[in-house]
Amino acid sequence: MNGMMKALAETGNDPDNTFVVAGIGCSGKIGTYMHSYALHGVHGRALPVGTGVKLANPNLEVMVAGGDGDGYSIGAGHFVHAVRRNVDMTYVVMDNRIYGLTKGQASPTSREDFQTSTTPEGPKQPPVNPMALALAAGATFIAQSFSSDALRHQEIIQKAIEHDGFGFVNTFSPCVTFNDVDTYDYFRDSLVDLQDTDHDSSDFDAAKDKILDSSKEYMGVIYQEEDSVSYEQQHGVTENMSEIPDGAPDDAMDLVREFY
Repeated sequence: MNGMMKALAETGNDPDNTFVVAGIGCSGKIGTYMHSYALHGVHGRALPVGTGVKLANPNLEVMVAGGDGDGYSIGAGHFVHAVRRNVDMTYVVMDNRIYGLTKGQASPTSREDFQTSTTPEGPKQPPVNPMALALAAGATFIAQSFSSDALRHQEIIQKAIEHDGFGFVNTFSPCVTFNDVDTYDYFRDSLVDLQDTDHDSSDFDAAKDKILDSSKEYMGVIYQEEDSVSYEQQHGVTENMSEIPDGAPDDAMDLVREFY
């Protein structure tokens, strides 16, 4: 969360110009602490809400927060289409490779042999590769960060915010209660920072190779399309349409208030 707040500050986004949307899960309450506009949505549906906010008022900086259970299971369909639309917003997924809020069940990104109360012998299914999904859907920005490396985490999210289009950041955020495999120590020992390599983030094939390399865990910007054109630019969405229009019923705001 601190990395997200600092990245927003570094990119000149004031709280009154920022809208945070979250789904259900351990990350769901993050908007409460961001001192910005925020909406705590329903499970897996944060991305369509964030899309609506951005297209209604393109002047807002929209950041969507979610988790691996929220975003890569019930929200997987929304994820794929949000990626391909390329709306200019940032999606930060806090991936702990387990359902933590519901007391420790296997999530879409859990290892094949990860034992839980509902999978005593492991899921026996390959984990979802969210970055591969994103690349296949036409992503223009794919990155991965680690919550414990505060400075790099901030830098990576800042790059996602500055990207002209859909900035997707999968963030390793270990669950200290229910996941004793993918721990802070595991990621500290195994993560390879791409800024310390010769990786070219503009090279699609190089990005694909990194994303499909199951022998390593990578951190940094994996793929970025430098000449990305956002959905708003393609469709000429420039005006703030969030205000009640002229001619609307007098009780229009009363109707809106019924929903919050």
